[in-house]
Amino acid sequence: MFGLFKKESEKDKLYKQYEKLLKESHELSTSNRKLSDQKAYEADEIMKKLEVLK
Repeated sequence: MFGLFKKESEKDKLYKQYEKLLKESHELSTSNRKLSDQKAYEADEIMKKLEVLK
């Protein structure tokens, strides 16, 4: 209840975006390999940003 008004940290936002991109990449892997690879690359770039923040 007390966390209701707590803002998300930059790491939390990046991690959610990372998970979303990985999910999209996985879903596209069966239909559009090129787009799937692009999503995986974007997710990798976000992970690099997360490692810098740690």
